Amino acid sequence: MAGAAPFSFFSDIQWNDIFKASNETLYMLAFSLLFTVILGLLLGIVLFLFSEGQLLQNRALYGLLSVIVNVLRSVPFVILMILIMPFTKTIVGTSIGVKGAIPPLVVAAAPFFARLVETSLREVDKGVVEAATAMGASKGMIVLHVLLREARTGLIAAITITAVTLVSYTAMSGVIGGGGLGDLALRFGYQRFRLDVMIVTVALLLILVQILQTAGDMLVKAFSRR
Repeated sequence: MAGAAPFSFFSDIQWNDIFKASNETLYMLAFSLLFTVILGLLLGIVLFLFSEGQLLQNRALYGLLSVIVNVLRSVPFVILMILIMPFTKTIVGTSIGVKGAIPPLVVAAAPFFARLVETSLREVDKGVVEAATAMGASKGMIVLHVLLREARTGLIAAITITAVTLVSYTAMSGVIGGGGLGDLALRFGYQRFRLDVMIVTVALLLILVQILQTAGDMLVKAFSRR
């Protein structure tokens, strides 16, 4: 009986709710990460190309994009979710729930990822780019076959960092009823003083972060050897 006491602490948990919330978190993470990588990669490439000394150097456009990226990165995620509610409703038809959480997640994470992409591209040896240019490669070929290829380990690391960041953002989306583990932790763990629910949700988020980080590290090592 004494040995069963620790497990009885979690006996009142509705595991169906935990399972549903976990699926919602994975859904939000998967789709927000997909759109974040697409938009952030494009924005990061443009930032890099428009920066000083690069293929499409344009100080005015770089300065404008840089300001936009910095502004979006500086707004706290909870405030950003509230600010863009009209935009979110226009895009997905609702500003709450799992679907309503995805646009704010992308808007918050894409500029963050774009900066990481820009930094990764800056680490590519300029000599490689100059050699490709001397061989007559077009700007598009240089981006696709030189810059992105040479920066791939940095880009994988950037995706990993962004994915981990998005996990914390999905948890915060519970503030506006975004669903997922964060919403469950807020409604049951905090508002109803259910410490058991809080412990389980936090533990699952930590496990998810660990899985993402481990997978990212393994991919970086694998591509570093090639």
